[in-house]
Amino acid sequence: MAKGNSSFGSGPGMRQLRVGEQIRRTMSEILMRGDIHDPDLNRMSITVGEVRLSADLRVATVFVLPLGGDQKDEAIKLLARHHGELRRMIGRKCGLKHAPELRFRLDDTFDRMDETRRLLSQDQVRRDIDKDDGEEE
Repeated sequence: MAKGNSSFGSGPGMRQLRVGEQIRRTMSEILMRGDIHDPDLNRMSITVGEVRLSADLRVATVFVLPLGGDQKDEAIKLLARHHGELRRMIGRKCGLKHAPELRFRLDDTFDRMDETRRLLSQDQVRRDIDKDDGEEE
């Protein structure tokens, strides 16, 4: 069997997950400590929710959300402006031979959870769920 996770288009491999989590923690630490010398960026409190790496570990998509959900576009622009400096810091702090290119995206996980809750609270959906629960007993 082939090494890695490319054979059946399955999810990310263990190495991708491990390096992604290491980058997420490092990025969070850098932003929390204000290591980037930009007063506009340091004024923001930004949550790094997830980092997804490409299979070759060359591109890291960093999912972020400013605290309170305000200034989303501004946060992405500021992070993108400092992507080179962030990339160097992450490579050095994580001990990576080749630091991945960083791409920043808004983390919409909370929005999707809210939409799911809204859908599940609809009367028609509640009736269907209650009906299904009664049939399983």
